[in-house]
Amino acid sequence: MNQLRVNRVVELMKRDGLPCILVSATESVYYLTGRWISPGERMLALTITDRGDVRLFANRLFMQQAAPDLPLTEYDDTEDCVSVLADALPEHIGALGIDKRWPSHFLIRLMEKRPDIRMKLGSAPVDDARMCKDADELSAMRESSRLNDEVLKKLMSTVRAGETERQLAERYVEIARSMGAAGYSFKPLVCFGANCAEPHHDSDDTPLKEGDSIIFDVGLDLNHAMSDMTRTMFFGEATDEMKRVYELVRRANLAGKAAVKPGARLCDVDRAARRVIEEAGYGEYFIHRTGHGIGLEVHEPPDVSAACERPLEPGMIFSIEPGIYLSGKFGVRIEDLVTVTQDGCEVLNQLEIPSFAE
Repeated sequence: MNQLRVNRVVELMKRDGLPCILVSATESVYYLTGRWISPGERMLALTITDRGDVRLFANRLFMQQAAPDLPLTEYDDTEDCVSVLADALPEHIGALGIDKRWPSHFLIRLMEKRPDIRMKLGSAPVDDARMCKDADELSAMRESSRLNDEVLKKLMSTVRAGETERQLAERYVEIARSMGAAGYSFKPLVCFGANCAEPHHDSDDTPLKEGDSIIFDVGLDLNHAMSDMTRTMFFGEATDEMKRVYELVRRANLAGKAAVKPGARLCDVDRAARRVIEEAGYGEYFIHRTGHGIGLEVHEPPDVSAACERPLEPGMIFSIEPGIYLSGKFGVRIEDLVTVTQDGCEVLNQLEIPSFAE
């Protein structure tokens, strides 16, 4: 059990007026207990009260062991797991904060068995605690990004005409695993030519040809620390338009990173990156948020968008990934992960971003 993290969650529960919460996401349970449990269709629940009492509920097949700081309630496949949980929850707790990831069929049954409890969305205390990484997490994220840099650099050196997007995406995974990664943090996105104008194009059998733009959006899982990075390159000679668009996106990426400092708002980071593209007349082609939080999951709070006014705090890690997408022609996206420091920003990716600026 990581008591410091539990204590932080308890303080945030008090902020939100939650006397008890139920944590069920594998990543959040791991964050608090150090135990990685993938429950599949079975119920997993970690309850925390505002007095700091913690209890784990898990199926016996996961072979968990109780500990002095982590009491355990087990059930097997012949028992009604929700009844086991309902009977163990304290009386007169009033409200129970429910993890946003808990399946509704468990929640509905718990509501029927404990009508005395007001069920509320209760993910914020854990989400907010996870948002600011501690020293161990920062170290793990740096290492994951460092390895991602190396893997992508190696992959980019192997690009050949006639290869397909799918072949390169599969090769990324092979290289990552050969260099020590557990796998990918999300399915690799490799796009050629006009497919680059689809921000989340699913890599297919399109072959690479001279003059294509190439987008690599890739990340790996290294000891549960997720990385994410995007680089755009051109196979052969880039057109003047390609160079112009690439330079705009590169400048937008730099502007977003320059805006990162404690006290600035996430929407300010989005505005800084977006302004560069809008002022050049390409605003309508930047069609997604500037970035997202990352850590144990590749997408987690905070949200780097115009709608998020949350101030930046040291330890936050998120992506800055502006893009321009010209339908039927090509697209450019450049993404780095950054962490907020005490006085500014640390960029976790070191893979060179070339420039066409004269």
